[in-house]
Amino acid sequence: MAAMTASDTALPTALAPADEGGVLSAGYRALTLGIVSVVLLLAFEATAVNTAMPVAARQLHGVALYAFAFSGYFTSTLFAMVLSGEWCDRRGPVLPLFGGIGIFAAGLVVAGTAANMWLFVGGRAIQGLGGGLVIVALYVVVGRAFPERLRPAVFAAFSAAWVLPSILGPVVAGAVTQHLGWRWVFLAVPVLVVLPLAVMGPALRRAERDQPPPAGGALDRRRIGLAAMAALGAGLLQYAGDRRDAWALLPAAAGAALLVPAVLRLLPPGTLRVARGLPTVILLRGVASGAFFAAEAFIPLMMVTQRHLSPTMAGLTLTSGGLSWALGSWLQGRPGADRYREPLIRVGFLLTAAAIAGAALVLLPGMPTWTAAVAWGFGGIGMGLMIASISVLMMKLSPPAEAGANSASLQLCDALGTVLLVALAGVLFAGFGGGAVAAADAGTGSVARGAYAAIFVVMAGVALLGAALAGRVRPARADT
Repeated sequence: MAAMTASDTALPTALAPADEGGVLSAGYRALTLGIVSVVLLLAFEATAVNTAMPVAARQLHGVALYAFAFSGYFTSTLFAMVLSGEWCDRRGPVLPLFGGIGIFAAGLVVAGTAANMWLFVGGRAIQGLGGGLVIVALYVVVGRAFPERLRPAVFAAFSAAWVLPSILGPVVAGAVTQHLGWRWVFLAVPVLVVLPLAVMGPALRRAERDQPPPAGGALDRRRIGLAAMAALGAGLLQYAGDRRDAWALLPAAAGAALLVPAVLRLLPPGTLRVARGLPTVILLRGVASGAFFAAEAFIPLMMVTQRHLSPTMAGLTLTSGGLSWALGSWLQGRPGADRYREPLIRVGFLLTAAAIAGAALVLLPGMPTWTAAVAWGFGGIGMGLMIASISVLMMKLSPPAEAGANSASLQLCDALGTVLLVALAGVLFAGFGGGAVAAADAGTGSVARGAYAAIFVVMAGVALLGAALAGRVRPARADT
């Protein structure tokens, strides 16, 4: 699920023509449908890739690099989000939005035609560049094109747009993988690009003409440079973790030297030391996303290699999480929920930890395979409760003049937490012998089970740490 980004909260006026109707009224219909179609594209790609990835990694003899295919995407996204925010503020959202869609489609083609796993990882990184540009630009479009009264409905449509891909994505991708090959999962998705371009393009350009031009001027090279440092540092740490030899200390040291100072400057002061209030709120966003998605990345691979499910059935294991996430988001938005933000965040972390532990039970030979799907349904509820609650608290604790910057920090922490914890999962997977699943009939022994178990134990522990820190979202008494 996408997080709030820079510029989506601090825009008081709307681009679109005056219209007293809803998001599907004449003045907003084309723009709303176009935006939702972009989210559908991103959502279907995400669910389809989770289904096809285990087969792709095995056929490209790159299971040992499996985590790179995920962390490469999020690492490049980390850089692209900052670039897109700067670009949108200076030039408007049209170019980064449509340029990002084109880059995203190009990445799909590179991944779908890759001859080896490194080329496949490169294609995923290109997708991340496009995805990072798109997601920030989308939120800027919502902030500029819709009046404040309609923005909650647009964001609700974002969440709803994930429901259909969560149901059909694994089924379609699994069927395509089994009957046509995994490559067509990637090569067919770019066709979906035509719909948002055709529907949204004219409406967005008309809306842009009705507003004063963007601020213009040069991009903030300092922030872009810091984002590049953070992305490169995260990539070097991932590479060092995969090597696991004495030479790995060099890229590890270089990665830390780049990542740490960049993060300290991009995030609010006190974030990394868990200062009370806003810093902890932003930190917990990265903890939540990282723990959940690092575990989720390895569930389809586990179901294929340990329980010998088809790619379709393995992908469907994650469907319950997508559906229940929407339920959790709806529950936290009920009247009176604002009084219970801290407990909702803590309960969300506890449900996520329980879900990760529940998915790990499938490693026991006598445990039914549907246990993972049931567990992941509870994890989705937990994520829906806490991700939305964290966003609400961030806005509540942000002065109006800092709302955009804090939204950007939230998104950056989300991506960074995912990058680092997926990278850690890859290190654990390789370190505990997970590379053995690349063999034709491997993956059923205790060594491979230990690799998956190590990931789930650590990520469940991270989620429990988040629950323990939830009480620090309350500002110190002097700040209230």
